[in-house]
Amino acid sequence: MSTADRAERVPKQDRSRLTRQRLLEAAVACLAEHGWAGSTVSVVAERAGVSRGAAQHHFPTREDLFTAAVEYVAEERSTALRALFPEGAGAADRHAVVAALVDLYTGPLFRAALHLWVAATNEEQLRARVTELETRVGRESHRIAVDLLGADETRPGVRETVQGLLDMARGLGLANLLTDDSARRARVVEQWARLLDDVLDG
Repeated sequence: MSTADRAERVPKQDRSRLTRQRLLEAAVACLAEHGWAGSTVSVVAERAGVSRGAAQHHFPTREDLFTAAVEYVAEERSTALRALFPEGAGAADRHAVVAALVDLYTGPLFRAALHLWVAATNEEQLRARVTELETRVGRESHRIAVDLLGADETRPGVRETVQGLLDMARGLGLANLLTDDSARRARVVEQWARLLDDVLDG
């Protein structure tokens, strides 16, 4: 069966969805590797194996493409994180939860998002969209952390401790950008797991 024949057998809607997914994943990879300046729609389209016209059909502007890409991958990571603990996480799992949350900020997604944030400080048309995106992603990260840790935010200090964990994870992600910070990160994760035990069980 030829490539054209196989393409004909795939429903048009499915082909469109797969093209969009390839573009989103390629956009995050390009941002992580090349930064904002080196990540054009043409570069992403080539990496995704589609034409520039096809890319612009799905995402009319560069800003549309990259904000959608970071949000898409963030949602994928959130879904994967919840899947690690499908029944929720008990007190015995807190170290694993803290480590998984920190991992969210030490991979290609965080690197891509960081390039987008930096670009937004200088690109007026990007700033409002990235600010809104960061608010949504940050809110969802906090919700996931609360759910997985079984944290009762009605108790004094619990909300701030959970937010402090996420802020700390972001800082560890920054520290990991230039050098492998895994040894120190492991010690910090261990300490934060103990702190959470004290706050959540106290």
